[in-house]
Amino acid sequence: MAPSLACAFFFDDEPIGEPGLAALDACALCAKRLGRDSDIFMYRGDTPFCSEDCRYEQMQLDAIRERRAAGRRQTPSQTTESQHERARKVYVAS
Repeated sequence: MAPSLACAFFFDDEPIGEPGLAALDACALCAKRLGRDSDIFMYRGDTPFCSEDCRYEQMQLDAIRERRAAGRRQTPSQTTESQHERARKVYVAS
């Protein structure tokens, strides 16, 4: 039985119809080249990093961005409510 042609080829290029997806060629943070024989640390499914440190740094940057975006999404009425809640608190000296 002849070997399958599908198994005879290995494609190492961007998938057809999905241009711009990050290839596993370089770290997404520091741009260090990723060797075929080195460990690759993934984050959010398809983002490669050269080390746990680079991946962790990206995770921290994303968390900061998300907190800032959540702060910008807060409506003025929500801000006023939180200010009123703080004003209602009564502190008792012991």
